Amino acid sequence: MTWVESLQEAIDYMEEHLLDDLSIESIAEKANFSVFHFQRTFVILTDISVSEYLRRRRLTLAAYELMESNTKIIDLAYKYGYETPEAFSKAFRKQHGVAPTEARKYKRKLKSYNRLVIQ
Repeated sequence: MTWVESLQEAIDYMEEHLLDDLSIESIAEKANFSVFHFQRTFVILTDISVSEYLRRRRLTLAAYELMESNTKIIDLAYKYGYETPEAFSKAFRKQHGVAPTEARKYKRKLKSYNRLVIQ
């Protein structure tokens, strides 16, 4: 298996477990990399850290669910790994430029961060 295939396997693992409490150790293990080399390779190829990738993907999914359902914001916050609705709202605003309540109320277009594919 090439290092590109290993990295893609780790990305696939992250995508399959986005709602789980992922550790960098478990992700690096899927790629057969040390934690140090996995993080370094990931940043070089994607220009973002593993934790930033996970945050962006989770907030993209949360935004989609926010717009397509009537799920309470507090429930979305907990579902997508935030300990408080305030922390979720802050992260949501940082990524999308609007608060979750504004996004839902005015049906604003939000930023989407798509799944990575390494080729």
